[in-house]
Amino acid sequence: MLLENNSFPTDIRPRREAAALLGDGWRVSCISPRPSNTHSWQGVFEGVTVYYFPAPPELGGFLGYLVEYGYATFMMTLLTMWVLVRHGFDVLHVHNPPDTFFWLGALVRLLGKKFIFDHHDLSPEMYDARNENGTGRKDGRPGNPIVRQVLVWCEVLTLRAANLIIATNGSYKQLEIERSGVPEDRIHIVRNGPDLATFHPVAPDPDLRAKAKTLLGYVGIMGPQDGVDYALRALAHLRYTLGREDFFAVFIGKGEMLAELKKLVVELKLEQHVLFTGRIAYADLLRYLSTVDICLGPDPGNPFTTRSTMIKMLEYMALHKPMVAFDLVEHRVSAGEAALYAPANDEAAMAGLIQTLMDDPAQRVRMGEAGYDRIASGLAWPFQAERLLEAYHLLGVHAPQPKPYPQGLRSDLADPKVP
Repeated sequence: MLLENNSFPTDIRPRREAAALLGDGWRVSCISPRPSNTHSWQGVFEGVTVYYFPAPPELGGFLGYLVEYGYATFMMTLLTMWVLVRHGFDVLHVHNPPDTFFWLGALVRLLGKKFIFDHHDLSPEMYDARNENGTGRKDGRPGNPIVRQVLVWCEVLTLRAANLIIATNGSYKQLEIERSGVPEDRIHIVRNGPDLATFHPVAPDPDLRAKAKTLLGYVGIMGPQDGVDYALRALAHLRYTLGREDFFAVFIGKGEMLAELKKLVVELKLEQHVLFTGRIAYADLLRYLSTVDICLGPDPGNPFTTRSTMIKMLEYMALHKPMVAFDLVEHRVSAGEAALYAPANDEAAMAGLIQTLMDDPAQRVRMGEAGYDRIASGLAWPFQAERLLEAYHLLGVHAPQPKPYPQGLRSDLADPKVP
């Protein structure tokens, strides 16, 4: 496996996929950036041999991306060739971003290996979401069209080079077919989803519970495309337009927008109603989310978010929590009746729906149970682990010693069998 976006120990989806493959009898190794808590070039984590390279510098901007992806591609290619010569492998399984390993995939195919492209993010649409007015930069200038076109070309070349593509949902699959011309039978959907053995309700946090009559919660990255600013403006409507004072919102996670979001809280006069925790321990995350009454899905509507499955939605459902979210295609596919949906980017409407749930505890319970049922009946990770193994079997490759999927590995996401 090749993984650039995170170090292997901190990226839940590759860890879950590796665990499923180990359970099926495969020997799994991964090349990834080195985490900050080790100086080693190699280690073993949950049965996976991990080859580390020094993480690239975080420079920011277009030059920063060039440096990061260019350096990572070079280092991961060197390590891949080293593993190939030293140990050999049957399958090269690449997680994006970046989409820069199409030529390496083509090379290993020439050597008789299989190349799987695990398509986590739509890089061109992500670029748009981070750079277009209203969803990223606020200066009205779109991103560079040349950069976007290069991202499209890299994605298309990678899709076409792969023996098999793993898509995270039906929207990704449809776009992959339309943009690259890859036949449908080369694309296999393996959704994200929580493992209910490890992501489940726990005892509430008494200090958080005492903050207000109604507690609101968010967990996830806080980048330009994630919409936390939309959530804060919705809370300002709730407080100053609708006159509600009986709420408190906890935002769990970190990201490049965190400092700006804290300033926005002050501008909106929400200091008494909002807490940013930063990144917290897994046990604390479960305790905080188990305590809140209503969860938020403020991802704004754009071509990236409307096609993407948001892990936080599925995590909320695993904890029996009702949600308020913007009306995006994959939000409805994931959550169904577990959420109330405001028109995309309509912060006032989102505030109104939050108020509706604040005043109807019985509806909150019904929605929470509906969401949990969707997770437990098909969206949870063990269902998706089976689909991953099916994808490998579609390649005509099988591990020599099949074993049952190992239950209860530390993870945090899930998914029922939905269209």
